[in-house]
Amino acid sequence: RPSSSFGTIKLAALALGSLGRLVLCVCVCVCSVRSPRRDVLTVTPWLAPIIWEGTFNPEVIDRIYRNVNLKIGVTVFAVGKYIRFLHGFLETAEKHLLQGYQVHYYVFTDRPSDVPQVELVPGRALTAIQVTKYARWQEISLRRMEIIKHTIKDRLLQEVDFLYCLDVDMLFHHHWGAEVLGSLVAAIHPGYYKVHRSDFPYERRATSTAYVPIDQGDFYYAGAMFGGYVENVLRLTEACHAALLTDKLNAIEAAWQEESHLNRYLLDRKPTKVLSPEYLWDDTKQQPPELKVIRFSTVVKNYAEVRDI
Repeated sequence: RPSSSFGTIKLAALALGSLGRLVLCVCVCVCSVRSPRRDVLTVTPWLAPIIWEGTFNPEVIDRIYRNVNLKIGVTVFAVGKYIRFLHGFLETAEKHLLQGYQVHYYVFTDRPSDVPQVELVPGRALTAIQVTKYARWQEISLRRMEIIKHTIKDRLLQEVDFLYCLDVDMLFHHHWGAEVLGSLVAAIHPGYYKVHRSDFPYERRATSTAYVPIDQGDFYYAGAMFGGYVENVLRLTEACHAALLTDKLNAIEAAWQEESHLNRYLLDRKPTKVLSPEYLWDDTKQQPPELKVIRFSTVVKNYAEVRDI
């Protein structure tokens, strides 16, 4: 019975007294509270859960996590013309993102005075952090790992337990809750979840530190969402930044900038939880039948226009 399962898990979590063990308990809930779906892959080859509608019980997860004083950070970059997407991101996040939890938005922008005034739920906060605007949008993308790394070291290790790094040109549409919390979390790219790994847009040049051989790969992960324990996000950003610097010294830029390096990192250090395309969808694509709900998706836009900074 769910109530009996919850009591057992809660007692175990309290006895162990460890945030890491608590996350493990939540993973058990995700995998076992409801019958698994048969129409989609719900577990990775290394036994990490893949989160889809119908594979978790949000009430059980919230009953566990809300007994813990969790602080969750969310980073977004609103540089140049991308500042226009921030209001929609924040407004929809306040309706759907981790409702009932302490969330701190960290907005990196070259225009802090243009950060919109969005009414936040009590217990939530927003900090605007000034960053430089570069001439190339690719340079902003390349600098992202470095900026997040330094911000974690400077303040976030003391301020949050979990950190999720999201793209700003997105909107939330439905529940995006505590089922996403985990040690190291990545999202399957909506453009490649039905594609054979040989067709993934990995960096294929062996001269790059992001290189992935044609016969390797699990999933192709989106750079628009990664997260987990703040310490694990620090390790990820440190490794990706170091790899980016090595490539720069060798005069090479990976095919998809930091997303290429993210995929190389996650091939070597498997995520403990994977989010299905429900959690990161592309609205230019038709919704397939296996996507019973779209929770978070891109804003349809003219990329050439918004990237002309």
